Amino acid sequence: MAPQPPRKVFDVRVASFNLHAGVDGWGRVTGALEHASQLDADILVCPELWRGDDGTDFFEILCDRLSMKGLFVPLARGERITTGQGGRSWQPRLAHVTGERGLYFQEHRQLTSRQAARRASHGALEAGEWGLGVMTRLPIEDIRVEQIERRAREKVRRALIIARLTLDGQPFYVLGVHGAHLTHGSFHQYRRINEIARGLDPELPMIIAGDFNCWRPLLRLLLPGWRTLVRARTWPARHPHSQIDHILGRGPWDPLGGDASDGGSDHRALVANLSLRSLN
Repeated sequence: MAPQPPRKVFDVRVASFNLHAGVDGWGRVTGALEHASQLDADILVCPELWRGDDGTDFFEILCDRLSMKGLFVPLARGERITTGQGGRSWQPRLAHVTGERGLYFQEHRQLTSRQAARRASHGALEAGEWGLGVMTRLPIEDIRVEQIERRAREKVRRALIIARLTLDGQPFYVLGVHGAHLTHGSFHQYRRINEIARGLDPELPMIIAGDFNCWRPLLRLLLPGWRTLVRARTWPARHPHSQIDHILGRGPWDPLGGDASDGGSDHRALVANLSLRSLN
């Protein structure tokens, strides 16, 4: 038998970064948008992008700066504060209990009396759309959105962006996600994501990336069959102790290293350098 030619190897850099609409929990502008621009990614998945009614459009800014194309899906109408004041911490100490001061959502759930009072005290509120984006420098064969049921406790909707891309002629899928918190019933949403993934071409490699709000050991049970392509602590950004942002793969992906970096958001930006072995 004649020797087989070596498999062709393709290289790609994938990044996931939750931008928290470019503000911290006090309502102060962060450097998250600039940091996202500097990740040098071929594929960029960004939960919590902001498209303000005043024309401040993170999706368009990133696509223009990075010569990318992609898709943004709005998941909530909200209001953003950019003139807030606070302490040295990223957000108020009890923000997870009493609510933060940078973003306000009342499309599906009413604000608490304390949140409403704080909102009323701000002189300037910027209305806009908060959502999920997938952007890439690679050729896009198809890109679409699958809606995922919003759980009753949530104040925002959920969706999955599915992109079919090509890398030197080799097609593969990229799925962008921003999962709910476990306390809000995200396991129902991941069950739906499993159903959607099973409906895609099983012969093609896949990547799913984003903010999963879930630790890796539990995620392996919720999303069976996916491999972790980079390991790094991502939350909370300043002193991370957990990885809740992930880049997972199916198929002939070879990890070539990666890292997580603090870019001003509450999550660190996660980057994976990958090789894709040819299926031919």
